[in-house]
Amino acid sequence: MDIRQSIHSEHAKTLDTAGLRREFLIPEVFRPGEFTMTYSHIDRIVVGGIMPLAAPVVLPASLGKTYGVDFFLQRREMGMINIGGPGWVQADGETFEVDSEEALYLGQGIRELSFHSADAANPAKFYYNSAPAHARFPSRRVRRDEAVCVTLGDAASANRRTIRKFIIPDVLPTCQVTMGMTRLEEGSLWNTMPCHTHDRRMEVYLYFGMDADTAVFHMMGQPQETRHIVVRNEQAVISPSWSIHSGVGTRAYTFIWGMVGENQVFDDMDHVKVADLR
Repeated sequence: MDIRQSIHSEHAKTLDTAGLRREFLIPEVFRPGEFTMTYSHIDRIVVGGIMPLAAPVVLPASLGKTYGVDFFLQRREMGMINIGGPGWVQADGETFEVDSEEALYLGQGIRELSFHSADAANPAKFYYNSAPAHARFPSRRVRRDEAVCVTLGDAASANRRTIRKFIIPDVLPTCQVTMGMTRLEEGSLWNTMPCHTHDRRMEVYLYFGMDADTAVFHMMGQPQETRHIVVRNEQAVISPSWSIHSGVGTRAYTFIWGMVGENQVFDDMDHVKVADLR
């Protein structure tokens, strides 16, 4: 497990490219036949990918000791979106089929978890976010047509995009975790611009659907002290609550956003005008 400490905004201003990447970039989310796990002290979020092949990937019981509990989800909840081939998840004996670009929410208290791919040649890729939970809500699969969908932006500003909100209060109850997916249309390059911050929540972006020779320049930092991190396909970026989180790609791409924190109000944002950015 990779552990990331919280970084103060004043400290972040002093970091060079290598330092920013070390603290905020998750360079490898998916590893064939395994699971990855990054634990951030920022709102205690856990981020990672699970990529089963012919054999299932099982979260071991010993994982709980790492968190000071009996098992991983004893005091946590977990949301995930599958960006690979069809698969399924077994949670305490209950089976949830999760097709490509569908979501699954797992409630607090699930002890036994295993992840499966329908075809090892086209494996499932379960990208997950986990956060501390104070109550148990029912686990549920969320299909594409069950997500709240909205299309925003325009070609003139190169940010025409469709947002699917899979794990939000309008779809199902959770303690903290909210997750969704944003797909840019061909020819659009910008996400979340004009940008914003939200002091009440942190956020993580996973970028995917990118060719090997493309990249996203992920913008971060305080609005008057911006920096950037170059992000490749299937890499993630941790965004503290004091930081903007926006990006521009060399071509269109898709990203998953996940948030945990004080509230689940999607529109609780402190907007920043482009003219005020530095």
